[in-house]
This record gives sequence, structure tokens and C-alpha cells, in this order.
Amino acid sequence: MREGIHPEYGPVVFRDRAANHAFLTRSTLAATAGEKTIAWQDGHTYPVVDVEISNVSHPFYTGNARVLDTAGRVERFERRYGAVGAARDRARGKAGDEVLGEVGDKAGGETLGEVGGKRGGAG
Repeated sequence: MREGIHPEYGPVVFRDRAANHAFLTRSTLAATAGEKTIAWQDGHTYPVVDVEISNVSHPFYTGNARVLDTAGRVERFERRYGAVGAARDRARGKAGDEVLGEVGDKAGGETLGEVGGKRGGAG
């Protein structure tokens, strides 16, 4: 291993301020932890790095994930766009019936199901 190119690796305490939890590990941040130190349970003093979130306070690990109000979102969408969409669907449905009626009339009064049945072959 070449000398002088690797960062110093040593013990450091990471402290989660949100959960009031700390753990001792080894890191290259030991040299850059600054002036903050903490007296650990073993009687030694270690540099400390404050973190905003850790496995103790993260919602994924704790199971306290926020539940989104999807029902409220759907209702709000339907209130906002439901009347326009329903009117458009009704208009399309009527237009679709008229088109099918025209096709049925052109086919000699037969419905689409009857026309399909005649295509089947030797029937």
C-alpha cells in the first residue's frame, strides 16, 4: 500500500439527532470530524459526526411510513374532472351506438353478432 495517498481511517461516533441514538464505528471521517468529540461508554473520547437520519429514525426501517390519502385524491380528481369526463363518455357512447346502427342497417338489418356467425364457414 502506498504511503500518503489514503485517508486516515479510525474510530468515530455517528449520532442521530432525530432519534437520540449514537453508534461507534470506523470511518475515514475521523480525521475530518472537526472539534466535536464525545465521551463513549468505554471511557475513551471519540470524534462525533451528527447525522440527520439513520436506521433508527428512517421510516423504511422503523415501519412508520406516511400513508398517502389516495381515496381523497381520487375523489378530488372526480370532483374536478368527473363531470367533464362523464359527459364526454355519454356523448361517445351515443355516437358509437349510432355508428353501429348504421353498420347494421347497411348489412341488411343484421346485427354484428349475426354477421360474425355467418362467416364461420359451412353453417
